[in-house]
Amino acid sequence: MADRSGVRIVDSADVAADAQLGAGTSVWHLAQVREGAQLGANCIIGRGAYVGTGVVMGDHCKVQNYALVYEPARLADGVFIGPAVVLTNDTYPRAINPDGSIKSADDWEPVGVTIERGASIGARATCVAPVTVGAWATVAAGAVVVKDVPAYALVAGVPARRLGWVGEAGHPLVAGEEPGDWVCPVTGEHYAESDGILFKENV
Repeated sequence: MADRSGVRIVDSADVAADAQLGAGTSVWHLAQVREGAQLGANCIIGRGAYVGTGVVMGDHCKVQNYALVYEPARLADGVFIGPAVVLTNDTYPRAINPDGSIKSADDWEPVGVTIERGASIGARATCVAPVTVGAWATVAAGAVVVKDVPAYALVAGVPARRLGWVGEAGHPLVAGEEPGDWVCPVTGEHYAESDGILFKENV
């Protein structure tokens, strides 16, 4: 059994014996963490959330109530998964094979969603694997992500499209004085846009 010192698991949660949970992590009512999952330190798994077999999650992640994180998803440090979000794992889903037999685990290959550092996925959004959501990006509530999301992008809609840029504080960036210059209204930090890619400027 995995070491569970410094971890909070409520009685109604279902956590596999070999799941790895980092210090300070909490798993709340009716949540399920499957076999081989690896959760970093200080993560929060909300009520009714599902973390699939072998999912890997960094430190300080939040998986809100009733979110479904299917394997083989990979979440970096500081990722926010909103309520009822779905990270899928089957590009061509079918319950049966062409001959009518029920599909088994050997009849398909799971593909995952990758979410990079600090990114946020809004309530009831769906990420259709395989996709990568870049660092510090924000996926708006209810969006359906079917292609990769650049770092710092703000995407929304069905299918999701980029509406603008967000900074590391999570707020939409505003245009600066020079072309390609973007500024965080909260922190004052500057970002530079080039060929559809945003970079945080070194201070």
